[in-house]
Amino acid sequence: MTKWTAQDIVDQQGRTFVVTGANSGLGAVTARALVGAGANVVLACRDVAKAEEVARPLGSRAEVRKLDLANLDSVREFAAGIDAVDVLVNNAGVMAVPSRRTADGFEMQFGTNHLGHFALTGLLLDRITDRVVTMSSLMHRFGTIDLADPNYQQRTYRRWPAYGQSKLANLLFAYELNRRLASAGSSVKSVAAHPGYASTGLQSHTDSLWDRVMGLGDLMAQSAEMGALPELYAATVADVVGGTYFGPDGPFEQRGYPKVVGSNAKSRDRAVAAALWGESETLTGVTYEFGS
Repeated sequence: MTKWTAQDIVDQQGRTFVVTGANSGLGAVTARALVGAGANVVLACRDVAKAEEVARPLGSRAEVRKLDLANLDSVREFAAGIDAVDVLVNNAGVMAVPSRRTADGFEMQFGTNHLGHFALTGLLLDRITDRVVTMSSLMHRFGTIDLADPNYQQRTYRRWPAYGQSKLANLLFAYELNRRLASAGSSVKSVAAHPGYASTGLQSHTDSLWDRVMGLGDLMAQSAEMGALPELYAATVADVVGGTYFGPDGPFEQRGYPKVVGSNAKSRDRAVAAALWGESETLTGVTYEFGS
């Protein structure tokens, strides 16, 4: 069977993509591939200077705009400046960082990886014409949603369980969003993807000994170019089915070419997904409106 690569992306001329966290890693690879296929790409990034370095060689079809997912004011300002978007790629994220708070007081990983993207998607939904792609991780399998204390205000903070919670939240959100879109009769679909184990630079920002440990692990990781394939497939292949999850086809989904993959039972729990949705609307102040 032929393996799908970035060279298989069909012509994307006339289409606009918003890619969060496109200043490095998977996001930068995704932005380059999309522009190479003819798309217009908005690189939505907190680090504008780094994003400009990525965008400059891509020419006029790559545009950088400031977006700090850890600040809801920034999310609202960014969303207000977007006129239309065919595909939103919720790619940005932080991993295993020390205990920190967003500008709005959320635990940093839950606040950035989930709540920031939840708010962004809701604020842009009336302008999205095709699909939303949300990045999760194999680490969703180690996460648990604590609806009583999602922001670690009472319980002891542990960086890896907090990361797992945020990545599980990403999947619960992606599936629930697709159900709600379908129920409303919308043609917009929601899908999810994960990169396997890819060398993206994310592993070097834990501010801990884990930076060295995962730096050694990067010697066995696949490239960011390979890691980006599942999200590029999810974002560009015309006949993908809403509610689908994509990842690498290799052993244990660690590396390889994109295929449909499964996720754990927790990610498919509709009651938890609905409760997380309601809590996310309360925390962000963003209420979704689904047009028919």
